Amino acid sequence: MSRLKTTSKYLLAIFMIGAGTMHFVNPVFYLKIMPPYLPFHKELVLISGVCEILLGILLLILKYSHLAAWGIIALLVAVFPANVYLYQNQDILPASPIIHLLRLPLQGVFVLWAYWHTRSRI
Repeated sequence: MSRLKTTSKYLLAIFMIGAGTMHFVNPVFYLKIMPPYLPFHKELVLISGVCEILLGILLLILKYSHLAAWGIIALLVAVFPANVYLYQNQDILPASPIIHLLRLPLQGVFVLWAYWHTRSRI
C-alpha cells in the first residue's frame, strides 16, 4: 500500500472515530438535525456514533479494513437525510447558507474517500 493511501486510511479512521465521539460529547447538535420523520432520535444518534467509532477502528485492522470502508459508505448514505434536512431547515443551526449547502457535496467526497479504501490496490 502506498504511503499516501496509508496516510489517507489513518486520517479517515481518525475522522470517523472523532465524529463518532462527538455524538456522545455533543449529542444535542445531532439531535437538532434529525429529520422529524425518523423515530428514536436519541437512540439513532447514539447508534450512529457507535458505528462511526467501530468502523474507524475496523478500518485500521487490515483483515477488516475493506469491509469497514463499505460500512462507512453505507453509514454516510444513511445519515445523508440529516444533511438534507439541515439544508432545508437552516434555522436549526445558525451558519451561512453556503456552509449548509457545501455539506451536501462534501458527503460525496467522504463517500469517494471511503471507496478508495474498499480495494487494496488503487
